[in-house]
Amino acid sequence: MSRGVIAEVRDLVPIRPLIYGEALQIAEAQAARLLASAGITGPAVPERIITDLPRVLVNRMSPFPVSGATEWAHGRWHVVLNGAEPATRQRFSLAHELKHIIDHPFVDQLYSNFPEHDRQNMTERVCDYFAGCLLMPKPWLERAWHDGNQHLGDLAETFGVSRSAMHVRLRQIGLGEMTPRCAVPGSTFSRQLYRRGEWSSRHRRRRASVLH
Repeated sequence: MSRGVIAEVRDLVPIRPLIYGEALQIAEAQAARLLASAGITGPAVPERIITDLPRVLVNRMSPFPVSGATEWAHGRWHVVLNGAEPATRQRFSLAHELKHIIDHPFVDQLYSNFPEHDRQNMTERVCDYFAGCLLMPKPWLERAWHDGNQHLGDLAETFGVSRSAMHVRLRQIGLGEMTPRCAVPGSTFSRQLYRRGEWSSRHRRRRASVLH
């Protein structure tokens, strides 16, 4: 993958305020473009689709107060993941943070139409949706489903994600309610975004809509 991939993905975004549904459609198109550019045609999506990007450095820290955070410093993006969390959650967090990197140059404009009181939460949901599209593309899931792989745990293992993330993604693409061996736990997590070489002084907390 070359430096042009991120630029190519950013080119899919009209630089104007988006409505929420439009933002989700664009996120899915961006995920598909990344997969096509990397030549990845089936699960599980390898982390190298992100870690091999120029000017993207991924590290894991433990303990770490949030699931993932990103900063631009010294000419590259530094993504920090919580190394104490399950590998499936770290994979999802990494994909989530990539969407923040993609949106960064024009994030304030893209999401300015979102209601101010819920803008941060809705922006996080867009990033979660992108992560789901990247790790669990709709065509792949539909193919697996129609090939007979319809058990939540088996699908989650095949795609390298948690059961709860798979549960949400199946509902998003209309494949119906699942009956997992274990109940899907309900939880939330928060992140901090730090940019431009320093931690945010306001320590903005972000709630993710997709459970890892």
